[in-house]
Amino acid sequence: MSTEEKSLHFIEQIIEDSLSNGFPKDKLRFRFPPEPNGYLHIGHAKSICLNFGLGLKYNAPVNLRFDDTNPAKEEQEYVDAIKEDLKWLGFDWTEELYSSDYFQQLYEWAVAMIKNGKAYVDSQSSEDMAIQKGTPTQPGVDGPYRNRTIAENLALFEAMKNGDHPEGSHVLRAKIDMKSTNMLMRDPLMYRILHRHHHRTGNDWNIYPMYDYAHGESDYIEQISHSICTLEFVMHRELYNWFLDQIYDANKVRPHQYEFARLNLNYTVMSKRKLLQLVQENIVNGWDDPRMPTISGLRRRGYTAASIRKFCEIIGVAKRENVIDFSLLEFCLREDLNKTAPRVMAVLDPIKLVITNYPEDKEEWLEAENNQEDESAGFRKVPFSRELYIEREDFLEEAPAKFFRLSLGKEVRLKNAYIIKGEHVVKDASGTITEIHVTYDEDSRSGSGSEASQRKVAGTLHWVTIKHAIEAEVRLYDRLFIDEAPDSHKEKNFLEFMNPNSLEVIKGFVEPSLATVQAGEKFQFQRLGYFNVDKDSTEDKIIFNKTVGLKDAWEEKGKKEENLLMNTQKEINKYVKEKEENNALLILNSIIANIKSIDNYSLIIQTVVKNIKNDNNALLFSNLILQHSDKVKVKDIDAETLTKLYTMSLKSQLAAVRILAIENLQVDLTNFNLFENQLSELKKIEKNEKVLQLLTHLKI
Repeated sequence: MSTEEKSLHFIEQIIEDSLSNGFPKDKLRFRFPPEPNGYLHIGHAKSICLNFGLGLKYNAPVNLRFDDTNPAKEEQEYVDAIKEDLKWLGFDWTEELYSSDYFQQLYEWAVAMIKNGKAYVDSQSSEDMAIQKGTPTQPGVDGPYRNRTIAENLALFEAMKNGDHPEGSHVLRAKIDMKSTNMLMRDPLMYRILHRHHHRTGNDWNIYPMYDYAHGESDYIEQISHSICTLEFVMHRELYNWFLDQIYDANKVRPHQYEFARLNLNYTVMSKRKLLQLVQENIVNGWDDPRMPTISGLRRRGYTAASIRKFCEIIGVAKRENVIDFSLLEFCLREDLNKTAPRVMAVLDPIKLVITNYPEDKEEWLEAENNQEDESAGFRKVPFSRELYIEREDFLEEAPAKFFRLSLGKEVRLKNAYIIKGEHVVKDASGTITEIHVTYDEDSRSGSGSEASQRKVAGTLHWVTIKHAIEAEVRLYDRLFIDEAPDSHKEKNFLEFMNPNSLEVIKGFVEPSLATVQAGEKFQFQRLGYFNVDKDSTEDKIIFNKTVGLKDAWEEKGKKEENLLMNTQKEINKYVKEKEENNALLILNSIIANIKSIDNYSLIIQTVVKNIKNDNNALLFSNLILQHSDKVKVKDIDAETLTKLYTMSLKSQLAAVRILAIENLQVDLTNFNLFENQLSELKKIEKNEKVLQLLTHLKI
């Protein structure tokens, strides 16, 4: 097998096999079929890149077809947004089509199916139909309307079409097999009554086709050769083929459905329903809020189309579901912006710095490189004078040994400028530093070639001159959720995992070269991260969005939390061995503080479960987490796991474990009743005074 063949993903291999078996290359046709009931998100980007990528690879047409069969949820706004997103991602379509274009044809095929005994009108309630349909382990049974006459079905269906019946009174069902092992084949719905205004057909229709019926037939009308969808539609393939069987003409191309694994990304939600909830409840500021995983949100945040396409290329096309780390998407973005974004200076938490030996009336324009990764980017001039802003965190009055920024008596370089030395500070009445006074070495200017300019110093700081600085609003965006799987926890609302620090709005100062920036322009604020100009900016007020930091702060935070939990477990051992009561209390307070500081819900849950074993210290750790973490409640642990924890803890030889288990049971009324007998038996044999006091207080 050649190197090229080895690099093919499985969909490409299927297409190559089709061509090898005689399928005409000029008959290849693909489509991207979004439902216009929301904005596209990063998950759709994978499907977009796949379908349009196949079109480019095989020089085949790719249709944009809107599956607009549900007027209750679809709007023209979504159609327009989807088209804008596709264009921005760099793709164009052969034809813009709509399932609503085919409503008349779909209706006529449905009538033909009724005449052929393959469809019937059912007048049961949705609840009765669900019961009649059976379960995955129990076959369905024929409903009372399954054997209506063809004439009666035709008359009812016509009346449904004419609007003579209310919503929910009748549906059209395919007549297939109520005993099929595939629940989807048990007489699925084809049409329902909806007296709703459609964004394209207006009030022409009172009945609308179901997705499973319309989708495959639309593929057939458009002569799509390879209908590519995600894995949740595997069970739908049998139904897809059955509907095609009813209309297929051997002289035409028959579409075939193939499924690939959709994109699952941690620290976000991909459900359109949940994204819509965030918008409708004003938790975010619209579909294009820069914290949203929507294409429009990512674009506004400052993501590039190239970085999203690269991300989709890296994750590839596979058949197995997996979860991709959000950090990979950010990595692709940094790689792209590193090559293209000009470097500029901005100060977001300013403190005044005065160069006392720099002439008060002097002003210089220093040369600064725009992007060291791009030789063609050239240089710009930045003003320099006696009074500057630097970042407050870049100065410590008394600094530790490994502090490589400015402090009293130490030297640092100002980027593109001079070496300065901290001399003294000015403080206000409360003791807060308001000014830092420094001196500079006049011979140390960057790029001058002097001996002083080549002197090595501890660090380099960015800055802006106070006289020339432009005030800007800076929106510091972060991930919207603090948990890696916010919508995967049973009995937990995904909104419980909202990141309270996902947006901070501050006032910053930027260098004067940014005075005329336009919305969408991207920059690297040196030492701070990548930022882009928000669309809300005006001539009088520039607004920057933080796109991504220079480093992966979340990966660092995740590792810190994992390390903190591991180190805390070691502290448990110290706590258990410590004989002196005050020292033990200090260790315990430190352990509790560490537990409370952990935000990662999934990590905490995993740690609790992992430490339910025949080990006193491990059981102590799990009970402490359960008692002191504000991220995890008793109800978040499954019943079997919790029972195991209580059972083992009450039998523990360590009194501290027994105490914690009893205290946890006190607030867990459901399990307290289950363990009442065990607690009563423990009371009879318990020797530890504190445990006995607790048990006595329980009055069992």
